[in-house]
Amino acid sequence: MIDKKHIGRTTAPQTIDVEKGRLKFFAKAIGETDPVYTDEEAAKAAGYSALPAPPTFAFCLEMETNSLWDNIAAMGVPVGKILHGSQTFKYLAPILAGDKITFVTKVSDIYDKKGGKMEFIIEDSTATNQNGTPVAELQRVIVVIN
Repeated sequence: MIDKKHIGRTTAPQTIDVEKGRLKFFAKAIGETDPVYTDEEAAKAAGYSALPAPPTFAFCLEMETNSLWDNIAAMGVPVGKILHGSQTFKYLAPILAGDKITFVTKVSDIYDKKGGKMEFIIEDSTATNQNGTPVAELQRVIVVIN
């Protein structure tokens, strides 16, 4: 069983650069056809100062941090026993090409089901840009199969 003492564990802030080439690639990979995500002129015409990140790109940025792996290791959970249960996003401001996004992740809950055969780790992350503006709140559920 995962020790509940890890509830409240918070990672050190980790900053990731948002590069426009990656934004364009991601938009194409998810089948996004709105030119605002791939054409800088279309983005500016839509009121953005640079290419905006497509929906769910914040998850890609967060996965570049070590938060998940640091938490799993600290809890002694073997990587081979984890599944990605769910992911939710709350967008607060646009994430744009050229931004530096800083993530802080907190373990907000740990619980089990089926007599401990399945354990759940809830992690909440906040993302802020280089100006200190909150841009997103993310929550992921990690399922541990015992």
